[in-house]
Amino acid sequence: MISVSIQSVSKKFLKEKQMVTALHPISFEVAKGELFGIIGPDGSGKTTLFRILNTLLLPDSGDAWVDGFHIVHEYKQIRKRTGYMPGKFSLYQDLTVQENLQFFATIFNTSIEKNYDLIKEIYGQIEPFKNRKAGKLSGGMKQKLALSCALIHKPTVLFLDEPTTGVDAVSRKEFWQILKSLQKQGITILVSTPYMDEANLCDRVALIQEGKVLSMDTPEIITGNFHKNIFAIKSAKRITLLSDLRSREFTEHVYPFGEYFHLITKSPMEPQQVYAELASMNHQDLKVEKVKADIEDVFIDLMRNEHAV
Repeated sequence: MISVSIQSVSKKFLKEKQMVTALHPISFEVAKGELFGIIGPDGSGKTTLFRILNTLLLPDSGDAWVDGFHIVHEYKQIRKRTGYMPGKFSLYQDLTVQENLQFFATIFNTSIEKNYDLIKEIYGQIEPFKNRKAGKLSGGMKQKLALSCALIHKPTVLFLDEPTTGVDAVSRKEFWQILKSLQKQGITILVSTPYMDEANLCDRVALIQEGKVLSMDTPEIITGNFHKNIFAIKSAKRITLLSDLRSREFTEHVYPFGEYFHLITKSPMEPQQVYAELASMNHQDLKVEKVKADIEDVFIDLMRNEHAV
């Protein structure tokens, strides 16, 4: 059963007297109960897409349905069935934790008590601070409060726009554990994130850049279909290493990857061949190993190919 269906949705905005395309025609479907990731950097169109699906923006073209209801003609039905957590903390900062939750429950003609079972795993972690004003909460606590408010009316589809941006690593891990728990309750979850490592936590992902979907499938299939050679390389002279790698004839592309550089070669090579080439250039403490592509490697390669067209 399809929970979200998007058919050729596009959107442009007027910026500095010029029309800017935020979304090129995008089409895909999300199955009921799926945890679907929209992966891409800032400005790639993630927020625009989420606002359209939550009936906060009208598309310039195309159609979309959420839980079987059309985003324009049946927007009132959609708003009853979706939970939306925007990227920017948008709750009332001068209200307490409990007051914010009560407010959102009242909007949907329900109560905290009626739907407490759905949010207890999340809200239970911040309930000891229920009388603290929302503006005084930490990033991780604000995140949990915003999610509680998005869930208080028992939505069937949950939209989370960059929910882990700006929070610590522990809070990020806890948040994804919560999402997995919500998924088990049958809620369809669409989550956007700029963090490539979070792609592996989704059932399927769409890699998006400049309003275009570059690739869409399970993380395993996306990385498994990448057949280029990748080497992780580091040496004592990091800046010189980057310059030397860029100048080699065998280099297709090289880019920073943590403490390493990732090198994609034009043709198949072995680590010892790359090592010998760099050793002859007097690189010390040299390490070269062949690695498997992850989502970030694939995304960088897709972006380069897109810009080369």
